Amino acid sequence: MSDQKKHMSLAEELFSVRNEGTRKVICILGLKMKFRTPKLVYRELNSRLDAQEQDFNNRMNSLREEQQHALEQQRQSFANELGTRLEQQKQSFNGRISALRSKLMYKIHEYCPDEKRAIALKDWFFENTGETLNLDDPQTYNEKIQWLKLHDSTQVKVRLADKYAVRDWVKEKIGEQYLIPLLGVWDKFEDIDFDSLPQKFVLKCNHGSGYNIVVTDKAKLDLGGAKRLITSWMNEDFAFRNGFELHYSTIPRKITAEKYIENSDRDLFDYKFWCFDGKVKYIQFLSERNTSGLKMAFYTKDWQKQNFVYSHPLDQKIIAKPENLDVMIELAEKLSQGFSHVRVDFYDVNGQIYFGEMTFTSNSGICDWVPKEADLEFGRMLKLPK
Repeated sequence: MSDQKKHMSLAEELFSVRNEGTRKVICILGLKMKFRTPKLVYRELNSRLDAQEQDFNNRMNSLREEQQHALEQQRQSFANELGTRLEQQKQSFNGRISALRSKLMYKIHEYCPDEKRAIALKDWFFENTGETLNLDDPQTYNEKIQWLKLHDSTQVKVRLADKYAVRDWVKEKIGEQYLIPLLGVWDKFEDIDFDSLPQKFVLKCNHGSGYNIVVTDKAKLDLGGAKRLITSWMNEDFAFRNGFELHYSTIPRKITAEKYIENSDRDLFDYKFWCFDGKVKYIQFLSERNTSGLKMAFYTKDWQKQNFVYSHPLDQKIIAKPENLDVMIELAEKLSQGFSHVRVDFYDVNGQIYFGEMTFTSNSGICDWVPKEADLEFGRMLKLPK
């Protein structure tokens, strides 16, 4: 017997029932069979079954889509987290490798015999710039700085590279009013009287570059970490840290604390005057050191912005000419007299001029000039001493 005949027989049987309770059940089910033929009942049942099946399939598809979406989100989140962890581990690994290479290079340079330093310097220069160093006939700025490091590390340069001793030179040449107030000087970390220091200050080691700890809240200073860092600096000969900057080697090592300075907007305007034979040729302006990341721009003495930089992004903004620019130029030229090349740094803090430092080997002579022609232009301005 076919399925259709079976269903019709069942419907006929149901209609033949005289029991009122059964009819009520049938009515509750919504079939209302007493008003319909068996063929219509079959169609009704079949249609409802199809609708229920379609609704069930739609719900299942919706659930599958939701599940798939949730799984995709979890997969993407896991992939992002894994990628972040891998990148952090990669950076950490590269940092350790770089630190180990720096330590190894430091030891190689520290024990390098004097007669072998030119060879070691050429190797170091090539590793950092990818260029062959010409010491016999240097032409570019970077090459001439390497020549000066080997052949012109005079005692005067030793004195002026000393971040503590240079204060006397500045006082003699231009006046004490341009010095950042000194809060203390010590021979070792254990001697520092932190109770006597204000809430904000800057700790420095005097015998190198970058040996600074900026303290903006003394209560949050990690004394243990600061001690380890400063002790490691005090035990390091900066001359061999970055390619034979030999004028740093014999500086008597000190720890100083200076007054914390900044502009009203938390920035610190840093003007670096590039002097050649006692004359300012270009002014390098650095800003956003304490905010969004260090930016650089070069200007002429009459404050015309140039299109070259090195080792830092170009500051796209047009910076207003400082009101005391002429004063800073005059001060820089007084301090640079007698030197074929020196960079003299000043800070302008809300109109107050402060001396920063004197640098004879900017970026240790491995400036990544953009464009490259600037390297040769600055090299032409630098006349090597005989």
